[in-house]
Amino acid sequence: MNHPEYRIEGGGYTAVVLGLGAAVRELTFEGRPLVVGFGADEEMPNFRGAFVAPWPNRIADGRYSFDGEEYELAVNEPERGAALHGLVFDIPWTLVEHTGSAVTLGCTIEPTEAYPFTVALHARFSVGTEGFRTDVTALNTGSRRAPYGVCPHPYLVAGTSPLDEWVLELPAATVLTVTPDRLLPVAKESVDGTPFDFRTAHALGDVQIDHAFTGLTRDESGRATVRVTDPDHGTGTAMTWDETCAWVQIHTADLPKKPENTRLGLAVEPMTCPPEAFNSGEDLVVLEPGQTHRTGWTISAL
Repeated sequence: MNHPEYRIEGGGYTAVVLGLGAAVRELTFEGRPLVVGFGADEEMPNFRGAFVAPWPNRIADGRYSFDGEEYELAVNEPERGAALHGLVFDIPWTLVEHTGSAVTLGCTIEPTEAYPFTVALHARFSVGTEGFRTDVTALNTGSRRAPYGVCPHPYLVAGTSPLDEWVLELPAATVLTVTPDRLLPVAKESVDGTPFDFRTAHALGDVQIDHAFTGLTRDESGRATVRVTDPDHGTGTAMTWDETCAWVQIHTADLPKKPENTRLGLAVEPMTCPPEAFNSGEDLVVLEPGQTHRTGWTISAL
């Protein structure tokens, strides 16, 4: 089945957003790729550009408890035994509005035994002089309160040099350490003295990152910004978000089983909550019936 896609243009930016999963298939600035995209006839590889809700990252064994009840989600990452990246990345979204420079898509998470809550999502994608903006609204249209989290999944591209040569600026003081086999949370630790301290921008080198970070330094408007640049070509890409996302997942896209796709871009995923938040409750959004949550993020060329 062919699914629609929507092209938007403005401010030198061009984006293509899919009706399937509200995935961002392509994003360029004056013809330069800002993310690792994929072809119109290609299935989304490695969650490139995915829209991730109602939980970011993974839930161990797909099991969680909420309001005294136990639930079990489908495990879609069998090698790590986890429920990964939510429920909406592979379902059709409905077109709400499409103009030359913006498109709004919507979908409703209907209740199931694994997630017995009703959450209506709207995602507005727009381009302009400030960059490529995503604004997300989640509304609990059900009769019971719902656990919720959201994030995007773009792989940013700094330039044409190899990723090892890119310079990363990540204003995060705290890293969430994980188990090496399943990437499940262990503890929050300072980045001081670790390979994960990019508060002062420097080259990525051969460091491998697939971690969530918090303790973000923000500007006077409350915005945090991650920047990745290609010093050899004087290009780069930035991602900015506000206090609604206290976390960011960074992944150097090390894919040993898919060497042709490895380290092509840097995943930067502003998250409203950390991995396993459905169990830990940390920074988890709990939507009361009728309650709305809003968040968003911007990708811009440097």
